[in-house]
Amino acid sequence: MAHDGRVSGPVSTDSAVTSDGPGSGLEVLEPREAQVGPMTVQRVLPRRQRRTVGAWCFVDLFGPALVDEAAGIDIGPHPHTGLHTVTYLLDGQVLHRDSLGSEQVITPGQVNLMTAGSGVVHAEEPTGHYRGALHGVQLWVAQPESTRHGGAAFEHHPELPQVDVGDAQATLLVGELANAVSPARQDTPLLGADLRLQPGSTTIPLRSTYEHLVVVLAGHVQVDGQPVATAAYLGLGREQVELTAPEQATVLLLGGEPLGEELLMWWNFVGRSRDELVQAARQWAADDVDRFGRVSTNLGRVAAPPTPWGTS
Repeated sequence: MAHDGRVSGPVSTDSAVTSDGPGSGLEVLEPREAQVGPMTVQRVLPRRQRRTVGAWCFVDLFGPALVDEAAGIDIGPHPHTGLHTVTYLLDGQVLHRDSLGSEQVITPGQVNLMTAGSGVVHAEEPTGHYRGALHGVQLWVAQPESTRHGGAAFEHHPELPQVDVGDAQATLLVGELANAVSPARQDTPLLGADLRLQPGSTTIPLRSTYEHLVVVLAGHVQVDGQPVATAAYLGLGREQVELTAPEQATVLLLGGEPLGEELLMWWNFVGRSRDELVQAARQWAADDVDRFGRVSTNLGRVAAPPTPWGTS
């Protein structure tokens, strides 16, 4: 999905909070609404007070919304650099197309992971046959310096490992939890897990070297006894977190080691300098096929908004 271009600026990667134990280092994050194609989404990251969690640098929640065979999610070709996109659905179906020639329908419980590297283009479309509810999350992971200049890639994981963690069932999108390991690519130490909570309290083990983000996808949840409507940031040094739900609930647990590299994010690009992002925008406007390629789709190409720094 495309960034709306309104969040820009440097992302410091030394802002991880060190926790002194349960209940400390917890920041409740309030999302803001953003428009992505025809859909209104809840943007959890980046926020002014919390731009990244590990290498996770973007979290959009979309739906539940009703879609049909021909409309609902219509996001035309748009570029990315320096990141992985991770798409995960709780309900519905979406068709992914990209400049690598990938054409893949994703359904609930699966992961689409696209690596941008130096440049890629993709579109997200109706499937042509699905009608019903659409509910999911679009995530970005910043690539480190060691891989961000590499080639683009796409992987689809139709089956993800599941493991019981206390009274919760975890599905591993990325990384490892309770000896379950996702097959999805990770360029830095990461965790992404869908946790289905049963009524009551569940203690989830954490890696103390990771910072974490709990994102509420469905239901009502308390994090270490504190009600959290949408998301809560957990600092470094934690070995566990207690999640409590009065009824069944679903949360996304994201985590990772702080990236240790200063990022600059604008529109659909993650880079390290203004010049780099301006150059990417200029090449996209010029339809530079050598860098970005093209997507086979009937949807219109998405134009980049003006950069905050000009184009020269």
